[in-house]
Amino acid sequence: MTRAVITGLGVVSPIGIGVPAFADSLFAGRSGIGPLAGMPDRPLSIPVAAQVRGFDPAAHVDPKRLNLLDRTSQFALVAAREAVGMAGLSFAGPLSERTGVVLGIGVGGMTTLDDAFLRLYGEGANRLHPLTIPRLMFSAPAAHLSMEYGITGPAFAASSACASSGHALGMALLLLRAGMADVVLAGGAEASLSFGALKGWEAMRIASPDTCRPFSKDRSGMVLGEGAAVLVLETEEHARRRGAEVLAELAGVGLGADAGDITAPDPQGAARAMRAALKDARLDPDAVDYVNAHGTATAANDVAEAQAIHAVFGARAARLPVSSSKSMFGHALGAAGALEAVTTVLALTHSIVPPTANFTEPDPACPVDAVPNAAREVPMTVALSNSFAFGGLNAVLALRRV
Repeated sequence: MTRAVITGLGVVSPIGIGVPAFADSLFAGRSGIGPLAGMPDRPLSIPVAAQVRGFDPAAHVDPKRLNLLDRTSQFALVAAREAVGMAGLSFAGPLSERTGVVLGIGVGGMTTLDDAFLRLYGEGANRLHPLTIPRLMFSAPAAHLSMEYGITGPAFAASSACASSGHALGMALLLLRAGMADVVLAGGAEASLSFGALKGWEAMRIASPDTCRPFSKDRSGMVLGEGAAVLVLETEEHARRRGAEVLAELAGVGLGADAGDITAPDPQGAARAMRAALKDARLDPDAVDYVNAHGTATAANDVAEAQAIHAVFGARAARLPVSSSKSMFGHALGAAGALEAVTTVLALTHSIVPPTANFTEPDPACPVDAVPNAAREVPMTVALSNSFAFGGLNAVLALRRV
């Protein structure tokens, strides 16, 4: 079977722009969650979020081009540039046709949509900006990456709510295995912290009033985030042939659906996806050294995920390190799985498990080793990264140190 390796990483996140800053915050357990800024002076019961602060679009994109890019696409472009630079790739010549782009997008250009609806319904405008649709469409970030590098291979978006970029990375793996590409830029992006989107989340009553405490007994809900992460995946043969530094292997993917409830998680569905990822990677559960949890800090999700982990790992589950990095950079929806895949690669390469920040008290209903508040040095070879979405759409990645 064709092996897929990771040769580049790029990140725009609430805990750091660029991989060095991101890794430094990640292992230090520094949270990017803070008071929500930039919203209209109107009632909103969501007081905190994990926002990307200090991001100046004009520092990264020609002002003449900025008009074409929603904040989601801006994040994706900056993350991709870092990943491609780290991988040392040029797409000139035949590689252009042998490279793909697959990005996970959960809700698309919500800031663009909010601005358009404000003009239309709030200000009574008769016309919208002519680039409204090209800016907000789910496939815009993938299109902009293909244009940035002249990539003419398969390019598309994957959308499955909070599992979108997990599915995108899975699709990248399948493209490489199928021989349809030698290189794929894969990951996800999201910038949905608009007033209209937040009012939708407010109505669901699952957002925390203070911070994100996955697996803690007093957890109070999810904290929304934003950002982007892009990984460069190559066939092992292609990477070795050009002498690239290999960071890790994407060894397997497990995809599945609960076929149950539109919002309530099903432990059996999550367990099936984890088992499928291990089977695809030809790994035994005993080989897993760390699980990067979906870990949203909602009452139902954390219990369901803990139950799924116990179903897969049995007696080992209680002592297997299981941490949630959403405790630091929030829940970035379609970008979550990509940010967490980068987190997992960094964990493997440094042999350090990032902590579950803000942890207070263990919950007997979530009997996992959540690595509370402080990173832990652990010899690691294999890790799983979980993404479980509304609608029961699940994606689990199996990553291996090389």
